[in-house]
Amino acid sequence: MPVHEAGEHLAHHAAVTPQRAAVVMAPSGVVRTYADLEDSAVRLARLLRERGLRTGDHLAVLLDNEPAFFDVVWAAMYTGLFVTPVNWHLTPAEARYIIGDCDASALVVSAHLGGVVAALGPDDLDGIDVRLVAGCGSSGPEGFERLEDLIDRTPRGEVPDEHDGGWMFYSSGTTGRPKGILPPRSPALLGAPSFLTRMLTGLFGFDADTVYLSPAPIYHAAPAGWTVGTQRLGGTAVVMERFDPVELLAAIERHRVTHVQLVPTHMIRLLDLPAAERDRFDLGSLRSVIHAAAPCPVEIKRRFIEWVGPIVHEFYSGSEGAGFCYIGPEDWLEHPGSVGRSMSGAIHILGDDGRELPVGEEGEVWFETNRPFEYHKDPEKTASVWDERGWSWMGDIGRVDEDGYLYLTDRASHMIISGGVNIYPREAEDVLILHPAVVDVGVLGVPDPEMGERVCAFVQLRPDANLQAGDEGAAELVDWCRARLSHFKCPREVRFVDELPRLPTGKLLKRLLVT
Repeated sequence: MPVHEAGEHLAHHAAVTPQRAAVVMAPSGVVRTYADLEDSAVRLARLLRERGLRTGDHLAVLLDNEPAFFDVVWAAMYTGLFVTPVNWHLTPAEARYIIGDCDASALVVSAHLGGVVAALGPDDLDGIDVRLVAGCGSSGPEGFERLEDLIDRTPRGEVPDEHDGGWMFYSSGTTGRPKGILPPRSPALLGAPSFLTRMLTGLFGFDADTVYLSPAPIYHAAPAGWTVGTQRLGGTAVVMERFDPVELLAAIERHRVTHVQLVPTHMIRLLDLPAAERDRFDLGSLRSVIHAAAPCPVEIKRRFIEWVGPIVHEFYSGSEGAGFCYIGPEDWLEHPGSVGRSMSGAIHILGDDGRELPVGEEGEVWFETNRPFEYHKDPEKTASVWDERGWSWMGDIGRVDEDGYLYLTDRASHMIISGGVNIYPREAEDVLILHPAVVDVGVLGVPDPEMGERVCAFVQLRPDANLQAGDEGAAELVDWCRARLSHFKCPREVRFVDELPRLPTGKLLKRLLVT
């Protein structure tokens, strides 16, 4: 069968449903049809080939939530490139590190992000022969060509040596420098079913009629992968330019969204809306609310299910893709707090000595997997997450119950060792977030001359909170925690902050709290 007839090929959808929306921007309403997207992607792919990029090369994108992201990614998929989306919330120095570390042969940037681009010096762009800027006027950053002009000037035609591309995401770097996660190069032609599309269809019911809403920045793994995965299946991806809880509900109603993916921060912001505000929107089109990326407190998820109904699904994985767990709403209500059972290889809970622990005991969460990966240019880091049995570890601590359901305790890198006792911050975080005065909280260990580390809570109060920042407010929060949790797990110190440094995925950059 010719590749262009494959059901997950962009050209197939452009031929069969040319006027269907491939992407809709919200709230602006800008629409790119499959015909438009396929035309731009093919022209850009041909240009990349003409400029010397070959299968297996790397392309970095520093793009906002904008339609050009999909032109560039699909062009990369046509030409077998690894795409590295760069987080535009990073400092120029952090962005510079990723652009250099990923060995990009091409860089595409957004005119909206000129400040970061301007901070890149000639040495930072050394070896990057293709430099394109999207969305600018008559001029852009020095040394960059206008993406739209080049697409318009490049003729249509077959893409030479067409081959499916892939992603090389970087870890969040919540505790240190991010690492590039390099999967094996895909052996498949563009249009062949993938692990992602099989998961989207098999677990979450995606199909050509799906309207998938992504409220997060699309430089993150799930928003990037799932929006493009939706397009591989012929559905419509609705991408919010910026998250706003009211606008998210309006977008569901306006575009008859069938699937939306959230992180716990989104869920908390939505639940914070007055009930009358939430109820004025018609959410009847929704078939699935999917969440992942960060731990969700049990009571928050329970309240969310009470609001939208038993359509809330959760998965646990990482950009590495070595493990994948899933839990549906009914199972979660029977196993509250679980992230589900493994949908890939078996789970093993290991102690510090590498031996397997009994059911119910907490330890390192290792997965049997047939999905290899390596950390780009870091063999030592790669070796640290694989063992001699071929099992992989994503850095999480947890336990498995008798039914095989996994419960995550925390990240190993977040563990506090106070007086020789291991303390996992998530337990205190899940208790403190339920205090009516608390809008956000992060718990971590800070140096202590006696105990080595002591438990410290960084707390953001609600603007209308009755509790005041200070000694009395801190004492109330400590008492609240001690009434619900073993005292040694509770904070000995509370520091009030205006805002916690979180990524849009909800992950807390704990390293920034103690700098």
